[in-house]
Amino acid sequence: MEEPVMEARSDPRSGAPVLAHTLRADNGRLIGVLTLNSEKTLNALSLAMIDLLSAQLSAWAGDERVAMVLMRGAGDKAFCAGGDLQELYASMLAHRDSARRGDVLGNGYANDFFGREYRLDYQIHTYPKPILCWGHGIVMGGGIGLMAGARHRVATEKTRLAMPEIGIGLFPDVGGSWFLSRMPGGLGLFLALTGAAVNAADARHVGLADRVLAHADQPRVIESLQRQPWGDDGAANDRLLGAVLRDAEQAQAVPPAAGPLRRHQELIGGLCGHDTLERVLAAFAECRTDDAWLAKAVAAPARGAPGSLSLAWRLLERAPYLSLADVFRMEYGVALHCAAHGDFAEGIRALLIDKDMQPAWRPASATDHFLDSPWAPLAHPLANLHHQNRRTT
Repeated sequence: MEEPVMEARSDPRSGAPVLAHTLRADNGRLIGVLTLNSEKTLNALSLAMIDLLSAQLSAWAGDERVAMVLMRGAGDKAFCAGGDLQELYASMLAHRDSARRGDVLGNGYANDFFGREYRLDYQIHTYPKPILCWGHGIVMGGGIGLMAGARHRVATEKTRLAMPEIGIGLFPDVGGSWFLSRMPGGLGLFLALTGAAVNAADARHVGLADRVLAHADQPRVIESLQRQPWGDDGAANDRLLGAVLRDAEQAQAVPPAAGPLRRHQELIGGLCGHDTLERVLAAFAECRTDDAWLAKAVAAPARGAPGSLSLAWRLLERAPYLSLADVFRMEYGVALHCAAHGDFAEGIRALLIDKDMQPAWRPASATDHFLDSPWAPLAHPLANLHHQNRRTT
């Protein structure tokens, strides 16, 4: 049976952006359940949602009765389609004058949103108890930030993961520099530069998912989780959760077929194997293919923000030599540069506000200084993130 936690957040009728409750296992231990609850926005990540998720995870981390946490999205369309861009856009318009004066830190909302989002992502990466993320449907941008750090990640038949930030004048953030740079054969660079969406099989291939299950299996998986002999040993609980998901996947009659990213891996490796961004983009432009997915992907950079492409390249070059905490610190400064005087506002305008699909991008050189931190090292707002990496994908 269910044991409510924070009753107001557990009632779907409350309209709260995050629903939190627990399920009681047969041996009395609890399974925490967090549901992103904004179906109309495809569960896009708002600042309120970020704060509720972080607070509840902190509470459950210190509750010895809670053995594990399940994160999922409300509805059938999306786990999380990214960050809620409307408030960010309004904040960038409100701070245009300070941005023109070169004030990177003048936008308080952007400071809060990116800082607290990255703290939440890092909290998930380093959480002391196993987290299962059920990544059904659309998982983009900030949604991948939530999913990437979970110790157990399920993709389903409708999962579509993408980091499409180059199309809105940002860059693959939320730790994207970390996990994209660690993918084999140039696949991470390809995903960063193209924003291409991948299915469940490809998500597993590049390490963004651990298991591929039918979405209809979720109730049976939960029932199995409630039957497990949860205890105080976090490593043992982690193995129990992993075994439940492995058994559920092995019970499926037909394994998923290889996705397009894996099928074209050798070609993609060649396209991304050049030593400069300009040569990679030239290879994309020269690529001729009858495959609709690949053709759409290699055409995307020509429509993206040149500065965002440059940032993605440079960040992926640096990230392999940094800790996870340092990657988030680096991305935070770059994100605030983008919000202050980059193409981010223009990209949102063209895509979501006016919807004219005609962004007036700045030249790539406009972002040359975006990797310069706005803070002294010890004054960085994320300076207290400790150097602990639980995952390497």
